[in-house]
Amino acid sequence: MAKAVFTTRVSPSYKDVPEKFYHFPRTYLRQAEAAVGDMIVYYEPRRTGLENNSGKGKQAYFAVATVQRIRPDLEQPDHFYADIENYLDFDQAVPFKSGGGYLESALERDDGQTNKGAFGRSVRVLPEHEFAAIIAAGYAAGIEREASVSQTPDYGFSDTEQAPYERPIVQSLISRPFREESFRRHVRLAYDNRCAVTGLRLINGGGRPEVQAAHIMPVASNGPDSIRNGLALSGTVHWLFDRGLISIADDLSLIAPPKLIPDALAGLVQHGRPLFTPSDEAARPHRSFIEHHRNHVFKG
Repeated sequence: MAKAVFTTRVSPSYKDVPEKFYHFPRTYLRQAEAAVGDMIVYYEPRRTGLENNSGKGKQAYFAVATVQRIRPDLEQPDHFYADIENYLDFDQAVPFKSGGGYLESALERDDGQTNKGAFGRSVRVLPEHEFAAIIAAGYAAGIEREASVSQTPDYGFSDTEQAPYERPIVQSLISRPFREESFRRHVRLAYDNRCAVTGLRLINGGGRPEVQAAHIMPVASNGPDSIRNGLALSGTVHWLFDRGLISIADDLSLIAPPKLIPDALAGLVQHGRPLFTPSDEAARPHRSFIEHHRNHVFKG
């Protein structure tokens, strides 16, 4: 097994859904197979390949995930899919250069310039310590929060070089409490603590937002902890959504059949009303997760 970098847009327009699967040609099969069962980081390049977005990529690492398996693309010869699990957005995007240096040493030539040949490879094997440095930068605040409340202050530091990285970082990434707190923070921030259905933005006396972070495709159905699989919802609306009494149309409007809505809530959730969604298109609900909710959760 080996850590790796997978290059893609945050919101790809082709066969990638980074939270679920990654599409690639045979050129990268060996590197992708080496990553099966291990973690990868996603990188968005500067050029997206789309005429209206070319040159607008973040040039940054933006998420972490685990490669579950590799399978062939049955429709396109010599192409494959890497099935993905444990996807999690970074707290902040991580530029490929920091402090004048490259976080991936393979991207730097001996003269200090960018190795364009290496940069042009969409799948790249990543040394453990460089993976750890990228993750630490992406989740610095979250990892510090978890460390501050841990009951075991010894995070596995030992005489071996890799021990300082593996325990606090990798174990955090697969920890359900860490992932839930990260997902909640990302969704609330994307929606500015405003309920996507009602538009209400309520903050209690202690300064905490009333809005909750709801998974569109449930965790029980392997729904990812991705902003695009999240909605900020007030408690009552969250209850309605999780029980399939309301859902979302492809145009991001509310589906709320009157027969399913208690009379007392009829004025709160109105069928056909557009959702309040993030201004950043990359943070809006993804169609595949919406379809799953309609097909497997919604009772209408």
